[in-house]
Amino acid sequence: MKRTKIKDLLNTTDFGQEINVQGWVRTFRNNQFIAINDGSSINNLQAVVDFTNTDEAILKRITTGAAISVTGDLVESLGKGQRVELKVTKLEILGDSDPEKYPLQPKKHSLEFLREIAHLRFRTTTFNAIFKVRHALAFAVHQFFHEKGFVYMHTPIITGSDAEGAGEMFRVSTIDFDNIPRNEDGTVNYKEDFFGKSTNLTVSGQLEGELAAMAFGEIYTFGPTFRAENSNTTRHLAEFWMIEPEMAFFDIHDNMDLAEELLKYVIRYALDHCGEELEFLKGRLLEEEKQKPQAERSDMDLLSKLQFCLENSFERITYTEAIQILKSSKPNQKKQFKYLIDEWGADLQSEHERYLVEKHFKKPVILTDYPADIKSFYMRQNEPDELGRNTVAAMDILFPGIGEIVGGSQREERLEKLEKRMHDMHIPVEEMSWFLDTRRFGSAPHAGFGLGFERLVLFVTGMTNIRDVIAFPRTPNNAEF
Repeated sequence: MKRTKIKDLLNTTDFGQEINVQGWVRTFRNNQFIAINDGSSINNLQAVVDFTNTDEAILKRITTGAAISVTGDLVESLGKGQRVELKVTKLEILGDSDPEKYPLQPKKHSLEFLREIAHLRFRTTTFNAIFKVRHALAFAVHQFFHEKGFVYMHTPIITGSDAEGAGEMFRVSTIDFDNIPRNEDGTVNYKEDFFGKSTNLTVSGQLEGELAAMAFGEIYTFGPTFRAENSNTTRHLAEFWMIEPEMAFFDIHDNMDLAEELLKYVIRYALDHCGEELEFLKGRLLEEEKQKPQAERSDMDLLSKLQFCLENSFERITYTEAIQILKSSKPNQKKQFKYLIDEWGADLQSEHERYLVEKHFKKPVILTDYPADIKSFYMRQNEPDELGRNTVAAMDILFPGIGEIVGGSQREERLEKLEKRMHDMHIPVEEMSWFLDTRRFGSAPHAGFGLGFERLVLFVTGMTNIRDVIAFPRTPNNAEF
């Protein structure tokens, strides 16, 4: 008999039919009631076994984690907590699970413990919900850009350039570490390496994306990126996914409009298609909030927070305006910020971003026109302000609970200005000649941004640690599984 998914049965009223369900045992109570989950829903199906007519050896093998196949009649449930249940006529054990060794028992496990068994945590209700939402968000991203006529580009994972100029990259090499080929001056001879030059894992697909945008008009990338930062925080990963659109003939304002539209589109998609999962995650977050002091609890539940983002235009202010707000803020004046804001030019930290969003404006904020000194070489240089300070046409979107979720800019399309900036920042102009060709041949105003996908998932699911929204987190001293 063909298997039926549990998701298709939970709301049916077509009782009396004989069906087959296959899944994993969540619980087995009173030698009679099996809660089965097949991954199709965060909810379980109750199967009722006639234990008086079932081989005792089989009953002993119905343990948490075991994979089973049950056939029987679907009936309306008289018990609380479920509308339907399965009266079992045939039961088969597909895969045993030793209860003495299986680490996921029917009790509440901490997220820290579940990170240690990340290969099994998908089997919990929490992670079923998180990864269903993650899937929906990823699908919505592609659908959004497809509907707008963007071209999806696969930019390289292995690259010879550093898009950010940050220098915190993972090297890619086949050189034998026990026998490193060296030049006469003692430096590594990369001509002996696989690619004949120094290469690394990409920190961004942006530069290659710009090349494509200058031909297709509007493109986006959505792929893994890597940062070798020694950051053990709840917001950083060494391997994460980035959505990076690049648009020809866009200025900074077009860029902000698109980013806000994208965020609202994907949040709306999740609300429309992941109702059960988000309702569950809302309840989970409320329970977690109860452990916090009243002052630290959120003003809104998860669904209200998501709805709030949809219903409000994001506040748009300049970096200069933000500095004024932060300088005169109570946490700054009372020295409660870890990093005090003394003067214009300071690089904003997460605590500052969250103050602007959560305390001052109480809604998402788009910050623009940052000091040139704290931003990347490719950002378009603005005219100096009235005090002669140099800024660039950059924009960051800040979200409650997260801080920066999007970083972008209008790109510098003027060859001379870009080359001078690269010289000033010691970025090898010769090696980047391929990139500069976009400014030599038919240069045009263009813009783009990067959206950290895991930070988006973190926001939409209400989770508080980024390691819980990616399947197998890669962090300092952690590359398990």
